[in-house]
Amino acid sequence: MQRKTLAKPDGRQLHLYSRTEITSDPAPSPGTDALHPNPHLRWHPLRAEWVTYAAQRQGRPFLPPSDYNPLAPTTNPEFPTELPQGDFEIAVFDNRFPSLALEAHDPPDSIVPTAAGIGHCEVVVFSQNASDSLTTMELGKLELLIKVWTERYLEIGALEQIKYVMPFENRGVEMGVTLHHPHGQIYAYDHVPPIPARELEQQQRFFDAHGRGLLEDIIGTELEADERIVARAASVIAFIPAFARYPFE
Repeated sequence: MQRKTLAKPDGRQLHLYSRTEITSDPAPSPGTDALHPNPHLRWHPLRAEWVTYAAQRQGRPFLPPSDYNPLAPTTNPEFPTELPQGDFEIAVFDNRFPSLALEAHDPPDSIVPTAAGIGHCEVVVFSQNASDSLTTMELGKLELLIKVWTERYLEIGALEQIKYVMPFENRGVEMGVTLHHPHGQIYAYDHVPPIPARELEQQQRFFDAHGRGLLEDIIGTELEADERIVARAASVIAFIPAFARYPFE
């Protein structure tokens, strides 16, 4: 796997990945001003969990016309996007409108407890082609994507403030996606969110009782049943344990 890291005009980082040598123009950005996001958390007394508030996300692009796709490579220097022209397969950059930020500080007062929204958010662009999707990508490209997830997982997770890293795919307006270009995100938290915490607790209980991983057991059962997981999916799943680990200490 090849990697090339560039600095955007607004100070954010851009990482380009490929299975072959990478060439690219300088990193572009839709804006040049340095961004200072300051999200915060509010305690939900009924659910007993933190809820993220990031007002600056209201300014993010929302289903723009096809001739202005922020996740496609820049074609007109007067209207820069997030990606440069070049020979690369996958791109990762700091989210311009993050829900969490390492520099978050001074949360506002409220009738409930608040805290700084400490964390980190990145966008993962799966392809330069806006019509691609995970379901149509060749296995070699999917393998590269999982290697990218793994590298970002380990690199972000090594940050002192980070306790949990979650890569996921964005697809479909039903779940609130604002750009149709094939992409995902990586959210990194300074705490383990409640649902992953419960899942990890269940996995630990299963391992203590049976001496093997719960996800490993489920995947093995699925493959043996041969009803839902096709060979293509199974070959991709084989790479998942590389980053599906317990939270960082």
